Amino acid sequence: MLAFLLLLLTSLKGGDAQRVIGRSKDGSCHCEVNSTMWSFPVLKYEGVLLQVKTCEGSLSSLQEQVLLSTTRLPQIQAQVENVTARLQPFQYLHHQGLYTALSLRLLGQELSQLEIDLSVVHTQLNNTQTQKLSTEVGKLRKDVEKMHISDTINLKTVKENFRYLKNSVESCKTIPKDFKGQHRYCMKGLITNISEPVTTKISPYGKNYISGSWGRQAQMDTEGEKDSYWVQTLLSSHIYGNTLRVYQTYEDFMASVNHKDYTLAPSYTHADAVEGPSGVLYGEALYYHCFGSTDVCRYDLKTNSVKRATIPGTGVGIKNKFPYCYYDCRSHSDVDVEADETGLWVIYTTLGNHGNLVVSRLVWDGEAQVLNVTQIWETRLFKKAVSNAFMVCGVMYATRYVNDYREEVFYAFDTATGKEDNSLALPLEKVAKGVASLSYNPVNRQIYMYNDGYLLAYQAHF
Repeated sequence: MLAFLLLLLTSLKGGDAQRVIGRSKDGSCHCEVNSTMWSFPVLKYEGVLLQVKTCEGSLSSLQEQVLLSTTRLPQIQAQVENVTARLQPFQYLHHQGLYTALSLRLLGQELSQLEIDLSVVHTQLNNTQTQKLSTEVGKLRKDVEKMHISDTINLKTVKENFRYLKNSVESCKTIPKDFKGQHRYCMKGLITNISEPVTTKISPYGKNYISGSWGRQAQMDTEGEKDSYWVQTLLSSHIYGNTLRVYQTYEDFMASVNHKDYTLAPSYTHADAVEGPSGVLYGEALYYHCFGSTDVCRYDLKTNSVKRATIPGTGVGIKNKFPYCYYDCRSHSDVDVEADETGLWVIYTTLGNHGNLVVSRLVWDGEAQVLNVTQIWETRLFKKAVSNAFMVCGVMYATRYVNDYREEVFYAFDTATGKEDNSLALPLEKVAKGVASLSYNPVNRQIYMYNDGYLLAYQAHF
């Protein structure tokens, strides 16, 4: 058998080539090589190579995680710092055991003022209702004193009871001594039905101006402007206005003739300009929300002068903070001025009442030439859950969106009793989707809607 001498090029430890004897077998050369003599550890190399590949994958994954952490950690840290800063005052009060005590102290201060107001009303009326309220306030005073000692009574329940008592005291102030016989149809209770539109007309400014208010002059015993109709359209961005159009008769209004225009302010951004789609012509004056403020303005049509009253409350919502919403928010509808058989009202929202609707009474003192807010009722109805509201016989009614052609009156709050009813389902048909304003007129008991440039009127039935 022919032997071959092969020279392997594999290096030995000494750097010399390894000489191997090969044998020819089956047409091929076979030889045995002693790998232990090699200087390069193949098996170890393969093992290390596998570890390197594994390490490269792990390193790549780790680098991705580090990169993600580098990007996200500052964002997370900023969020934590923000939340910590917001919670810090509450944590301090909690650790110091002051949170309930501080709340109770404020509650006690309000209760003291309530007792003073009730004492004045009780002195004037001294009837069964004021006596009952005095007893209830006395019980609430005892509850608050117990809370200072034991700190175990549910503060939320007491606050709700307190809200009810405050509303009851305000209701007592409302009842005049000669109440019997006044506005007899108001004694029939809540509205039972609302007709289909009895008037349908496009705004004299065109249907492209979707926000504003309109109606018939609302003061029942007035001589001036007795039968007049008015339109107050927001001509700037559907938010601001400075003009008022008045028609002396319903016929003139329907024919869009013989009108008189009033300039309420020299510009849309003047302090006396109108902000938001709500106003009411009451007697010989237009009442509305003043531009950029927490004030209600009274523009006198005879003297062209403006008087103001500041809306009370902690954190009154303005500048589109608490508009009517439900489905679509009506821009800058934060303050809503209304009228009914009992006088003037302003509907709005405060942070102090947690974004829920607040109803306040407006009173114009003709002799002193002063506009005042005299009474306040706090409701539990969140304003952004309703599409609009109006007053009838001292009752606030709220509406909600049903579809593009229908609203529904679903809620009522009675300032005479402090009670609410959320079981109503009175339909209001409409022509367009959005409702800019709703107002009631006690003279003819009609409800007026500014419906995205359309002017609609409905008959209310008791």
